[in-house]
Amino acid sequence: MKLYYSPGACSLSPHIALEEAGLPYEAVLAPTKTKTLPDGSDYRKINPLGYVPYLVLDDGTGLPEGPAIVQYIADQAPAKRLAPPNGSLARYRLQSWLNFIGTELHKGFGPLFNPASPDEVKAAAKERLATRLKWVDEQLAGKTWLMGDDFGVADGYLFTVTNWAKPMQIDLSPYPNLEAWRARVAARPAVQAAMKAEGLLG
Repeated sequence: MKLYYSPGACSLSPHIALEEAGLPYEAVLAPTKTKTLPDGSDYRKINPLGYVPYLVLDDGTGLPEGPAIVQYIADQAPAKRLAPPNGSLARYRLQSWLNFIGTELHKGFGPLFNPASPDEVKAAAKERLATRLKWVDEQLAGKTWLMGDDFGVADGYLFTVTNWAKPMQIDLSPYPNLEAWRARVAARPAVQAAMKAEGLLG
């Protein structure tokens, strides 16, 4: 498998999932600004949308969209328990989390990354994110991981997205459960391996 990624972007989530799953893969740098791959070719010839992540399977099939990619990865290594079994209520809860992280948090950061966003738009985005982060903090009370005792792909996605808080000047100290959970995620060897591979850790 080949994972196309950009350092620190949402592609860190499937990068973490691949490391956690212990599956063989190749990580290919696909800069989101230039769209030029290390071999000089145009990334859009592989993924016409031009964004990351994008997973190319061993048979050449391409799979876009992070929440779908991480579930595929988890299902290739069921013994790692990165996702509950298909068809179970727990699996739908996982999908609920992945949708929430993707639409309410991931997209919520969008205006903050856009230099053209007016200050009032950025302020409104931060206020909206604060209500979502408060809710996440409440959900993490008394839990080791988002869905209970097993680290899963939703944890990797939430960690990736909340990594953007610091550069966007969002203080996470009002959310002690979230901060403690983030420390647990950051300490995992697979997470450290993925971050080192992307140049995010020394």
